[in-house]
Amino acid sequence: MADVLSSPLLEEEEEDNDISNHEVASRENIRLTDLDSIASFQQLIKESWVESKKLWKIAGPAIFSSLCSYSILLITSICAGHLGNVELAAVSIQGSVIGLLAFGLLLGMGSALETLCGQAVGAGKLQMLGVYLQRSWLILLGTSVLLSFIYIFATPILKLLGQEDDVADLAGEFALWMLPQLFLYSLYFPMQKFLQAQSKLMAMAWIALVTLIIHAFLSWLLIFELGLGLVGAAITLHISWSLIDISQFLYIVYFFPDTWKGFSWLAFHDLWPFIRLSVASGVMLCLEIWYMMSLIIMTGNLKNATIEIDALSICMNLNAWEAMIFIGFNAAISVRVSNELGAGHPKAAKFAVLIVVLTSLSIGLICMAIILATKNDFAVLFTSSEVVMKAVSTMAMLLGVTMLLNSVQPVLSGVAVGGGWQSLIAYVNVGSYYCFGLPLGLLMGYKFDLGAKGIWTGMICGTALQTLILLLITYFTNWNREAAQAEDRMRIWGGSVEANTNRSLKGEENVEYENIP
Repeated sequence: MADVLSSPLLEEEEEDNDISNHEVASRENIRLTDLDSIASFQQLIKESWVESKKLWKIAGPAIFSSLCSYSILLITSICAGHLGNVELAAVSIQGSVIGLLAFGLLLGMGSALETLCGQAVGAGKLQMLGVYLQRSWLILLGTSVLLSFIYIFATPILKLLGQEDDVADLAGEFALWMLPQLFLYSLYFPMQKFLQAQSKLMAMAWIALVTLIIHAFLSWLLIFELGLGLVGAAITLHISWSLIDISQFLYIVYFFPDTWKGFSWLAFHDLWPFIRLSVASGVMLCLEIWYMMSLIIMTGNLKNATIEIDALSICMNLNAWEAMIFIGFNAAISVRVSNELGAGHPKAAKFAVLIVVLTSLSIGLICMAIILATKNDFAVLFTSSEVVMKAVSTMAMLLGVTMLLNSVQPVLSGVAVGGGWQSLIAYVNVGSYYCFGLPLGLLMGYKFDLGAKGIWTGMICGTALQTLILLLITYFTNWNREAAQAEDRMRIWGGSVEANTNRSLKGEENVEYENIP
C-alpha cells in the first residue's frame, strides 16, 4: 500500500501501515490450532501482538473520533434534559426515530466505500478512491433529498406511530430545524470511509476534538445564555457538523495527491452498480439501527410514556456512547479485512478477525461491570428527576447485557463490510431482529405487561441470535474464496475507472469501458 500522505503536520501517520513481507509470510503460514509446542505458542503470541498493534493504530483514532462526534449529539441531549422532560423526550424521539432513520441509511450507504476503497488500497489501485468518493457523494445527496420529506412530515408520522401529541409536536418542530443535517451527513460519511480505508485517521480525531470543544461552548451560549432553547441546539449542531465537513474536505484535497485528483465526470459513470452496493450496505445497517429505534417507538405507546422514554433514552444514549468504541473496531477490522483480501492474504484476514473479536469482548465485559456498579448514579448526568433516575436504575442490567452483546456484533458487521457480504447480513438481520426479536419483545412488553423492560428483553434475544449467526458465518467462511472474489471485484470495478483515466490523460476517444455486471 502506497503511503498517500506526505504532510509533516501528521508525522505520526508517516509510519507504514502495511504488514512487512516477513510479517505477511508469518501470518499466512501460522496455524491457529497448532499449539503443540512452546515455539508455536510463542509464535502465536508474537503474531497476536503484531496484529493488535495494527488494529489499535486504526481503531484508536477511530474510537476517539467516534466518541467526540457522538458526544456532540450527547451534549445536545444533556442540554435538552435540563430544559425539561418534554424537551428531552422530543429531542430523543427526533434523534432516535426521525434522525436515526436517516442517519442509519446514509451511514450504511456510505459504508459501501469501506468495501471498495479498502480492497482497492489493498490491491494498490489508489487512483480509484477519489472517483469512488465522488460517486458516493452523488448517491447520498440524492438520497437526502428523498429523506427530507420524513423530516418535513415528522409530526404526523410520529403521531401515526402512537407518540403523545405534545412530544410529537415539539419533536416535529425540532426535526424541521434539523433538516440541513441530512446533507451534512451525506458529505461526511463518504469522506470518513475514504480516510478510514487508507488508515489515515489522526486528522479526523483532531478535527472531532476541536469541534467538540466549540460545540460545548456554543451549546451553553445559544441554548442557555441566549435562551434559544431547542432552536439554539439545532443551530449549534449545524455549525459543528459544517466545521467537520469543511475541515475533512480541505484535508483530503491538500494532503492526498495519490487518491484525490480533483472533481471528475467519471463520478457519473457506472452509478447503477455502485447504487446497488450502497443500497445493500444501507439496508444492512438500517435493519440494525432501526431495530433499536423501534424500541423507542413501542415504548411511546406505553402508560407513563414520557417517563419511560426519558429513562430509555438515557440508557440508549449511554449504550450508543459505548458503541462508539466498537464502531472504531468495526472500522479497524473492516479496513484490515478489506486490505488483506485485496492484497490476496486470506489467512491474515482471518487472523485479524480473531484478534479483534477477543479484544472487543474484553472491553465489553469491562463496560458491563461499570454500568452495574454505578446503576443508581449515572442517570444524574442527564436529568435531575428522581422518578426518571429510579426508572433508569431498574434498566441497568438490561443496559449491561446490551453493551456486552454490542461489543461483538458491530465487529462482526465490520468483517461483513470488509468482505462485501452486505446482502447476506441483511437477510440475517431480518430473521433475527424482525422475525424473532421484535415479536418476542412485543409479547413480553404488552401481553405479559412488562413494559419497556419486557420489550427490551425480547429485543436483546434477537440481538443475541444475530450475533451467534454472525459468529458461525465468520467461523465457516472460506477466506481463500473471499480473497479471489476481492480480486475479481477490483478487476471489474477498476476497469472502467482505469479506462476512463487513460482516456482523460491520453485523449484517446476510442477507449472501451469495461462492463460492470
